[in-house]
Amino acid sequence: IFTALHEEGKEDLPNIGPKLRAQLEKVGIHTPEELKAVGGREAWLRILGTDPSACMLRLQSLEGAARGVPKKELDATVKEELRAFYRRHKPGAGR
Repeated sequence: IFTALHEEGKEDLPNIGPKLRAQLEKVGIHTPEELKAVGGREAWLRILGTDPSACMLRLQSLEGAARGVPKKELDATVKEELRAFYRRHKPGAGR
């Protein structure tokens, strides 16, 4: 699981702190490999289903983690795609 891997220092995904790690585990994503397999967008949708406060920064964090990069290193094209995805799926985010 993420927590055990993090504590043992075997895996340290960028952007994934204790709160986000707990949310991932709550929605059935327990390992870095599972996150990479489902992708950041699907992981975010699962979290949004349990936490309506899931925000754009969380989406960027998950996408970066799934790609193995800090969210600030996502390129402009990916960030724009994520903004469009967010607007499509987040209630009240504007269409």
